[in-house]
Amino acid sequence: MEQDCNALFADLAVGVPADVRRLYDAGDFDAANRRIDALLTQSRLPEQGRNALLALREMMRRIPEYYTLSREEAIAQMQAEVPDYTPEEFDALVAADRLDWRYVNGQPRYLDRFLNALRLYPDMNARGFAPDPSETENRDAMLAAMHERGSLTACITLRASVAPAPGLVKDPNAPFEAWLPIPADCEQQSDIEILDATPGGEVAPADAPQRTIYWKTTAAQALCTVTYRYRICAAYHDMDALTPDPVQPTFYTHEEAPHILFTPWLRALCEEITADCKGPVEKARAIYDYVTTNTNYRYQPAYACLENISENCAKSGWGDCGVMSLLFITLCRIAGIPARWQSGLYVTPKEAGCHDWAQFYIAPYGWLWADCSFGSSAHRFGCEERRRHFFGNLDPLRMVANRGFYTQLTPPDNAWRNDPYDNQTGEAVLDGKPLLHDALDTDVTLVDFTWETPF
Repeated sequence: MEQDCNALFADLAVGVPADVRRLYDAGDFDAANRRIDALLTQSRLPEQGRNALLALREMMRRIPEYYTLSREEAIAQMQAEVPDYTPEEFDALVAADRLDWRYVNGQPRYLDRFLNALRLYPDMNARGFAPDPSETENRDAMLAAMHERGSLTACITLRASVAPAPGLVKDPNAPFEAWLPIPADCEQQSDIEILDATPGGEVAPADAPQRTIYWKTTAAQALCTVTYRYRICAAYHDMDALTPDPVQPTFYTHEEAPHILFTPWLRALCEEITADCKGPVEKARAIYDYVTTNTNYRYQPAYACLENISENCAKSGWGDCGVMSLLFITLCRIAGIPARWQSGLYVTPKEAGCHDWAQFYIAPYGWLWADCSFGSSAHRFGCEERRRHFFGNLDPLRMVANRGFYTQLTPPDNAWRNDPYDNQTGEAVLDGKPLLHDALDTDVTLVDFTWETPF
């Protein structure tokens, strides 16, 4: 059986030799790779240690693709929008850890999307940076209708595509494989229909942890598309009215390397957060309150560039939607509360984009939801009622494709994936080589959005 390259990331948790770690942290990737090559020739390495070195080498290959901007280039981007923005102001943001950067071959390099994250903050908007359009949307009327009616339902149609980047195909007869996420049969979703698809698509089972449609064809037919429709219903739960069963289940309370680990830091943090709590709902709420009021949003590189996501989020206070979700899931599991991943798309009547959130289980009510990213955003803008809503509840603006984190696709994709942990936009392999980052073209287009009962 072909080795699953992505499985190597699990062994990052065992760590790497200290000399490799020092070189990696200093951003001396060339020297780190030379040392890894030397170590891989030694028989004394355990298999997990060897895997960790291979995974770290893949991370170092990817990091420069995302951390591309020098200090001068980053400042120039800011001054293109706010001409009087000063280098001293930029340095103050760096000193306050508000910009994501790494050492790459000895030089500080800033995340290519750093400026978009700054748009999410009122102080930066006041300084002259245009706000992110999503932050100006009025979600409150929708949530009020959901509270009043007990649920809100929408019927959504989307079209997705995946293809090699233009100019990449050299041999039209070369083999091509592609996976696109499609709606999973789950608590929120029903009436799932594939309306149209490139011929030859293989649809994964409805309960696949990361549900896809898959093609195996040639590069001559390398543009693969699917159009699907589904019904999504978001039910409202009054979290203050719940009475949990005295005995709760223990499934989904285990560790899952490399990002859901019960480290001493997270154990101590969870103990402090939940010290005065009685019962699982209070504990889950305390964890949600901590994450949403102590973690701020910042765009991330590909998750394949990150180590121990949950702990690093807790230590830094920064993360995106998936990073915050993993911190919530890990802390819940430490507290004995079943918790798991959900992800796919956030779909408004105007557009669709990637999004992640979490579920936690409270008997006898079953799986409930926590969107820590939306909760953090509400906290940032002083919308306490909205922040409270996203503990226990979501909204109907979702497409759920994934209910497992770090699981395989159907059939397995054993090549390095763009995202070894999640699948929101698709994966592809051309002539035996994975299409990563700019080599892959993916798209999701909204075809139709209809409220079942307008509000």
